[in-house]
Amino acid sequence: MRHRSLLLLTTALTTGALALSACGSRDADGGGGGDDGKKTTVVIGVDAPLTGSLSPFGQGIKNSVDLAVKTANKNNEVKGITFDTVALDDQAVPGTGQQNAAKLVADKNVLGVVGPMNSGVAQSMQGVFAKADVTQVSPANTNPALTQGDNWATGQKNRPFKTYFRTATTDIIQGRFAAQYFAKDAKKKKVFVVDDKQTYGAGLATIFAQEFKRLGGEVVGTDHLTVKETDFSGIANKIKNAGADSVYFGGQFPEAGLLSDQVKKAGARIPLMGGDGIYNPGFITASGESNDGDLATSVGYPVEELDSAKKFVTGYKEAGYKDPYATYGGYSYDAAWAIIQAVKKTVEDNNGKLPAGARAKVLDAMAKVSFDGVTGKVSFDQYGDTTNKQLTVYQVTGGAWKSLKSATFQD
Repeated sequence: MRHRSLLLLTTALTTGALALSACGSRDADGGGGGDDGKKTTVVIGVDAPLTGSLSPFGQGIKNSVDLAVKTANKNNEVKGITFDTVALDDQAVPGTGQQNAAKLVADKNVLGVVGPMNSGVAQSMQGVFAKADVTQVSPANTNPALTQGDNWATGQKNRPFKTYFRTATTDIIQGRFAAQYFAKDAKKKKVFVVDDKQTYGAGLATIFAQEFKRLGGEVVGTDHLTVKETDFSGIANKIKNAGADSVYFGGQFPEAGLLSDQVKKAGARIPLMGGDGIYNPGFITASGESNDGDLATSVGYPVEELDSAKKFVTGYKEAGYKDPYATYGGYSYDAAWAIIQAVKKTVEDNNGKLPAGARAKVLDAMAKVSFDGVTGKVSFDQYGDTTNKQLTVYQVTGGAWKSLKSATFQD
């Protein structure tokens, strides 16, 4: 999940029902064009956790897609096309995500969807979109199986759904990058590994542990916690008694912050490290103890430090969104822009009109999309994975996340 040092506000905003303005709109999958001076409406769906503990991530995803759509309309990026968005709240629940996917598929104006944030939610949605040829681009999913199949770890890679793409790199990259930093840069020797039993967290922790051991480190213990629980004192005592010099946690920031707090209260003054799921100010505020020294990895370079992101950062601020663009903002903008570029190619190839069977045509164009985006070069490999393998290590310093090291992953 997948970037940048930002101030996030924890919010819980609700979204409206799936509704579209019929004014000027046509059946996008049935064709339409601009010869009569009317514009065809193309909808980009958004699915993310817009309420609940993960809403700081989800609101940033939604707003960043909205900014991309507004920019495309302002610049008349695709002649004859007006873009619109519909955002649905999955609450980080797979079943809700699947229902949202069905709602989006049912609206024929929807030619592409940005989301979801959670890998477990994505698993429930992929098949729904695939049956309808609806292009899906996640700005945050990192589980390798989503693009490379369940047997990816054995080298038997098989893309499950041709409709699924992502602008965030996978945990194959992120987990190994984290282990390499811990072993080579931080000089850690004995790590205790904990995960939240969820698709993202368990997968990330497994990959980290494998790479850490491959590099000569020792995993002195493993354990699991349950999402939304708050008492992790038993695990904290295990970590202290194991003689670990560090903790790696696979999961999200609400549990990670509490775990870090309780590990330190147990007397183990050691750093906790996690992935992009803990890279949030909420991780820091969840802990009564100082988090200074704790670490997180996140995909990409810090957005605010990229020359390519200056227009995005400025545009987001000028748009006046209530919530920050957060961890996945730049990747969400790029995901939406990739869909816009696929629509553009489809229209250009059909003499300036949206063709019949537009969803399948947009999907075909998506595989060939390549442009310089907010987060760098945006393109996809044969599995639908991003070709961008840049990552960053962040550290809590003075009660705030600070970028510590950015690099392109080297196998």
